[in-house]
Amino acid sequence: MARDLRPKHKLCRKYGQKLCDSPKCPVTKRSYPAGVHGPNKKHTKQSVYGKQLFEKQKAKQLYGLLEKQFSNYVAEASKKTGDTSKFLVNYLESRLDNVVYRTGLASSRRAGRQLVSHGHVLVNGKKLDIPSYRVRVGEEISLSEKSKASPLFDKITEKLSKVEAPGWLGLDPKKVSAKVLNAPTMDDPGYDAKSIIEFYSR
Repeated sequence: MARDLRPKHKLCRKYGQKLCDSPKCPVTKRSYPAGVHGPNKKHTKQSVYGKQLFEKQKAKQLYGLLEKQFSNYVAEASKKTGDTSKFLVNYLESRLDNVVYRTGLASSRRAGRQLVSHGHVLVNGKKLDIPSYRVRVGEEISLSEKSKASPLFDKITEKLSKVEAPGWLGLDPKKVSAKVLNAPTMDDPGYDAKSIIEFYSR
């Protein structure tokens, strides 16, 4: 299945989440679906299946994953003993492209994927260009020295000093690096992980 190539802003509005790299993304001001009725539109009651499908599609768009990639994460999480939804969030948040985004080095996960693919990112001091790489507790994510000198990362220290990284990441703006302190967890990842697990359990 190919990636969804529809205009990003339309997808941002549809899912109520910022999926693009633009600082002028319309969802930052209008976090409701597009339409002439705006936020006052009366929504039809969504079925349980409809909600589960919506949450699954939204999570896929957030992380920029294909169906096979996403379903593989769900299958792996389902094999673990415990709260499957938490394992799913852990796996998705552990992706290197997502961690780069969470640190503030990239404005979106899509941009984070590009930074990793283009060799800007180091893991424990070694270049790693695999966006799906799963970070481990204790690993350090940073920029290469060459990248730090690039205009692309102008005033990066100043930018990182304003970032509120999740608790499982120890961000050091001066070193332009972050250390994975704990297994990734998110109380509100931007989607309902339990609904996603239920969708695949039908």
